[in-house]
Amino acid sequence: MMPIDIKWFPPAWFQIKTGKKIIYIDPAYLKKYYKNYPKKVEFSSWPDPIDGLPEKNLEKADVILVTHHHKDHCKRVTVNRLMKRDSTIIAPRRCSKELGKEISFILPEDEIEIDHVRINAVEAHNKKRGKKNKIVHKKGVGVGYIINIEGRSIYHAGDTDFIPEMIEHGKIDVALLPIGGRDFTMNLTEAVQAAIMIKPLVAIPIHRFEADPQEFKKQVENKSDIKVAALQTGEVYHLK
Repeated sequence: MMPIDIKWFPPAWFQIKTGKKIIYIDPAYLKKYYKNYPKKVEFSSWPDPIDGLPEKNLEKADVILVTHHHKDHCKRVTVNRLMKRDSTIIAPRRCSKELGKEISFILPEDEIEIDHVRINAVEAHNKKRGKKNKIVHKKGVGVGYIINIEGRSIYHAGDTDFIPEMIEHGKIDVALLPIGGRDFTMNLTEAVQAAIMIKPLVAIPIHRFEADPQEFKKQVENKSDIKVAALQTGEVYHLK
């Protein structure tokens, strides 16, 4: 097995790199996330679509996975910057308005294999909360992904609450879990519960808003044997 480098950019953008493959999940450059990040580069500004990358020399993608259609996860100009001629783009059908129709559409429970990388789409959605009837992420619209690569499994939960389907994911080595709450995703407390139920070797908090990743780390590690890597923008976790 070759080592895998997992690099995080806000809010839920990852680069997964092995010696053979470059995979991106939810690459979408939004200026607000990179105001103080010294490596950022911008290619255009408003009123044009704001086009940039957090780092100028990011490698081109073999595979780009998009979890859902919201602009902080799905952005054509960012995808274009990371594509090469033979890149594969996989996304739910709702993303076609932004990304076009020349992509591979995916639904929960679908599986795609690309050159010995197996990609499974899983459920990602919100539940009703109390008296509030508005559901931001409806069931069946977006997905999470389980990526099986180099003998390891990496779960990107997408924008989701803590949902029963998570217990069905099987062995997970690395879980990328949203903690930010605000009706968009599970909050920190729910994310701790999700991590403990999924039982990954490593959990990485994403889609954070004002939630404290160090508090997530403290709670998960105090209650389990799971290691938490609370990454900074552009930081890499080395999975060996």
